[in-house]
Amino acid sequence: MERLQKVIANSGYCSRRKAEELISKGKVEVNGTVITDLGTKASFGDDITVEGNKLGERNKEYILLYKPKGVITTTSDEKGRKTVLDLINTQNRLYPVGRLDYDTSGLLLLTNDGELTNLLIHPRNEIEKVYIAKIDQAVNPKKIKVLASGVIIDGKKTAKAKVKIKKLDKRKNTSIIELTIHEGKNHQVRKMFEAIGYNVVGLKREKLAFLDLSGLKSGEYRHLTIKEVKTLYSLFK
Repeated sequence: MERLQKVIANSGYCSRRKAEELISKGKVEVNGTVITDLGTKASFGDDITVEGNKLGERNKEYILLYKPKGVITTTSDEKGRKTVLDLINTQNRLYPVGRLDYDTSGLLLLTNDGELTNLLIHPRNEIEKVYIAKIDQAVNPKKIKVLASGVIIDGKKTAKAKVKIKKLDKRKNTSIIELTIHEGKNHQVRKMFEAIGYNVVGLKREKLAFLDLSGLKSGEYRHLTIKEVKTLYSLFK
């Protein structure tokens, strides 16, 4: 017996956090009874229904997508805008692992493996994410280095980061900066640069842990190999 939200997440239906939200909203039934208590325990032997869907073990699927700009990182959008799920062909109900902003491109994982999702997004696991940012100024190298020790955004100091100037063009007054972080605060990269007086005009996530965008063009995707999935899990042992 395990907490109901963990059973739901392990089934691949959604993340544990989303499962807790659904339970609190009364959208989960166990053996015909609506459950709203997050402390409730269950097992796969129970008859569990989530949002009217009977829960069962599902085939796990792992997709690495090169998300283009102008696409929403959600499973649906009330304004009718294109979402990341519109870009992939699958019979499974997949969820994005974390988020990329509407104007941000790059690497995004989608899966129905709730356990792996939780491991990848939990702050304590410090999974590195590498971003390439285009700045509308020729940056001051000393000023940029401040990002490495952390800056204040939304009233809190960010964790230490890795910063590398990839290109500094004084003639065009632009810069390309590589920033490696392991947090996932809302609009974090853009806000970090804003905190030191710079504006990000282009942003792409190039890596998540050891995964990168090799072989993919914007809008394309591929399935992770079994070896890649096992390697991701091995990061948390």
